[in-house]
Amino acid sequence: MKPSGGRGAWAGGGKRLFDIVVSGTALVIAIWPILVIGLLVRRRLGAPVLFRHQRPGKDGRPFELLKFRTMGDASDASGKPLPDEERLTPFGQWLRETSLDELPELWNIFKGDMSLVGPRPLLMYYLPWYTPEQGHRNDVRPGLTGWAQVNGRNVQSWDERFAHDLFYVENLSLLLDLRILAMTAGRVLGREGVSAEGHVTMPRFDDEVRAGRASGRVPGPVSPGPVSRDDRT
Repeated sequence: MKPSGGRGAWAGGGKRLFDIVVSGTALVIAIWPILVIGLLVRRRLGAPVLFRHQRPGKDGRPFELLKFRTMGDASDASGKPLPDEERLTPFGQWLRETSLDELPELWNIFKGDMSLVGPRPLLMYYLPWYTPEQGHRNDVRPGLTGWAQVNGRNVQSWDERFAHDLFYVENLSLLLDLRILAMTAGRVLGREGVSAEGHVTMPRFDDEVRAGRASGRVPGPVSPGPVSRDDRT
């Protein structure tokens, strides 16, 4: 059954109004913490302070995601970035565990690229790897938090993650969004599910599909996806 993409006044405009009011208010309240964190990132990790990366938004349309960077620029002799676990600093790990690196995404929400609640924006490179059903996660705006994030975050399998995303798309409502926001506060305070075992975040989706550990489709001969300087899902 095709997900509905949300119903009623909430999906029709109420959710967007809620996003504007809450993200705008949060930006005003958090302006000083954002500036302080920005200065700390500049001092400890250098420039640029912000990690900018193209991600798929609603209907797969690309937008520029903003986060505080959490990784250094260490590279091997050929100039290729070292593995995430070697570039992630203790300060960067703290930013991730507390989700403070996500604060710049409030601007993405205010602009309309994202929503407070929705499936997390993954990589553009993953789009052709989705099955038609998995692709319905992009029927709604991606979120700062979501049903998958409060039900395992990065310690769940990719199939579980997509199942949670599709559940959200099929059942989008004000009550579900409020429930997710309340649950998110508890998960952040408890620093739960930040990384899967053996990974800084979780295994790459395309690698898991190739290995038969995740559902998806192999889109023919493809080269490995680009490695960003501060990438995580």
